[in-house]
Amino acid sequence: MTRPNQAQPPAQSSNATVIIVDDDAGIRASLDSLFRSVGLETRLFGSPAELLGSSLPDGPGCIVLDVRLPGVSGLDLQGQLVRHGISYPIIFMTGHGDIPMSVRAMKAGAVDFLSKPFRDQDMLDAVTAALERDAQHRAEAATKDDIRAQYETLTAREREVMGHVTAGLMNKQVAALIGLSEITVKIHRGNVMRKMGVRSLADLVRKAEALGISQTRRTTDQT
Repeated sequence: MTRPNQAQPPAQSSNATVIIVDDDAGIRASLDSLFRSVGLETRLFGSPAELLGSSLPDGPGCIVLDVRLPGVSGLDLQGQLVRHGISYPIIFMTGHGDIPMSVRAMKAGAVDFLSKPFRDQDMLDAVTAALERDAQHRAEAATKDDIRAQYETLTAREREVMGHVTAGLMNKQVAALIGLSEITVKIHRGNVMRKMGVRSLADLVRKAEALGISQTRRTTDQT
C-alpha cells in the first residue's frame, strides 16, 4: 500500500466492521491499522477456512478479500459466502489481477477490485462504497420486514381483497368476483389500509410490490 498525505475516513464508520482476509500477515496488519485509524472495527483472517469457521458480526460491514489465497481462491470463497447466506459487500485486492478475473468478481457482486500496491485513500473510497451499499441493503431489508409484519396482521379475506385492489379492481368488481357485498369489501379495504399503515392506493400498491404480491387482474361485467 502507498499512503497519501492524509487518508480521509469513510462516511459511514460508526459501528461498521471491515473483515480482512489475506494470507500475508503484513498486509493484514497494515489494513488493520488503516481501518482502525478512521474508526472502523476489524476482523482478521488468514484463510477462507478461518473465515467460514468463525462467527461474523451481525452489524454493517464489508469484506476486503485477497484473490490469491492458499487452498480456496478469493473468487471461490466469494461463491461459498453466497451459499452460506453471507451477503457482505466484497472488495477484492490482488497483485496478479487480470481482466477476466475482475469481470468475474464484479459480476458476482464485488464492489471493487484493487491491484496491489494501492493507495490507502483508494481502499478507503472502496470501503466507503461498500459500507453505503451494505447500509442500503440493510435498510431495504428492515423496511421489507416491517411491511411483512404488517401483512401478517391481515385476515385471509383482507389479503384476498388487498390482492384484487392492488391489481386495479374497483370495490364493485372485487365484490362480484369473491361473492361479497360492496359495503363489505369497503370495510375489508379500510381494514387493509389501516393495518398496512397507508393512506393511498398508490402506497398500498408499493407495499404489495415490495412483498412480491401479484394478482392477475380479472374483469367482470360490472363497471
